Amino acid sequence: MKMSSFQKSIFLFVTSFFLMANVYGATVDEMKASIDDITQKIQTLDKEIAQYNKQISQTQGQAKTLKQAITNLEVRRAALLKEIDKTKLNITKTEDDISKTQSKISVTQQKINNNNLSLAEIIRGINQQENSAPPMLGILEKNSSISSALDVVKRSTDVSNAVNEKIRNLQDAKVDLSNTKQEFEVHKKQLIDLNKNLSDQKQLVEQTKADKNQLLSETKNKESEYQKLLADRKQKKDQMESELGDIESKLTAAVDLSKLPSYGSGALHYPVDVVKITQYFGNTPFATKNPQVYNGMGHNGVDFGTHVGTVVYSAADGIVAGTGNTDAGCVGVSYGKWVLIRHNNGLSTLYAHLSVIDVTAGQSVTTHQRIALSGNTGYSTGPHVHFTVYASSAVHITSPTEYKSKVCGTYMIMPIAPRDAYLNPLTYLPQ
Repeated sequence: MKMSSFQKSIFLFVTSFFLMANVYGATVDEMKASIDDITQKIQTLDKEIAQYNKQISQTQGQAKTLKQAITNLEVRRAALLKEIDKTKLNITKTEDDISKTQSKISVTQQKINNNNLSLAEIIRGINQQENSAPPMLGILEKNSSISSALDVVKRSTDVSNAVNEKIRNLQDAKVDLSNTKQEFEVHKKQLIDLNKNLSDQKQLVEQTKADKNQLLSETKNKESEYQKLLADRKQKKDQMESELGDIESKLTAAVDLSKLPSYGSGALHYPVDVVKITQYFGNTPFATKNPQVYNGMGHNGVDFGTHVGTVVYSAADGIVAGTGNTDAGCVGVSYGKWVLIRHNNGLSTLYAHLSVIDVTAGQSVTTHQRIALSGNTGYSTGPHVHFTVYASSAVHITSPTEYKSKVCGTYMIMPIAPRDAYLNPLTYLPQ
């Protein structure tokens, strides 16, 4: 039986709808299976990483023996390798999510295009019938009644309305999917962050390997040499703290408290997601028990316990005043890798003992923006983030020829301030 133009249009509409639905269903099912598989692998890695982190937590603090120090580095490296595997899977999962959304949009757009063609063909068919004879009568066959003609018109109108309704539904679906695509733009940003994280993690693995090799070289793999190394670094650390105390005691800079945020205002945000305070500000029990460590003036910040490689965030909007690495001038006696940020509220924040720095001097940053990864650089008895808050008006970074350490015999570039400029971070962090 030969189909009319009208019948062909209906056939095209129905066929294209079911064909595209089947293609779409198969594609989505395949992607869902892939994502489910990746999710399961990520969950497995999470368990393995948790075991490594548990092992690392049990050995927090400065290694008392060379064997323990080497073991700690090996465990950290193993944990980082697992983190890299997890990051790679998250990258693949995010790429699949983006691809899945794009596929949905593409299929829906094709449905709309096909149905628009069908509708156009239907309209052409109706126009041809109307133009070939007087209205209404042109569709009458021999011996047909007026009521039959009305039935034909009604059926045609019903079909046209149904097609129009379907196209409207598909257009609504396209809008929904476009909104979903906008949501997945967030995933694209996450993808950029994940790739950055992967790069940093690989850098950390190499750094950990280099630290192990350097430690073995410095100690000649002898326990006695390791103990000498520990004693030497601690002595230099104490002497350097005393030096800094003398220098900062001579600094004069007025601190106008009225220009600073009020206490308890939550002017700053925590620099890490998981808050575990291992040492508070001021004359803590550790500082009191070891007055030589802080020259008797107490701990000048708050320490947040972390694992090496934990993301560190800016505590508020601001400008990066500078970055540095005191290990470049004297290994293991001070802040190690650090970042100083001047905020818009009269406060400045220091982040120290970092492993990787992701910002540069002069760069604008926003609250909770990633700025670094935590580490164990400088003088650190275990991985943590040292967080200091200053009155911005009184802190500055030493110039390349401003502060030459008598202990190390090298110039040290780092933030310094009069003691009055050191503020208790907890008074500005959320309670």
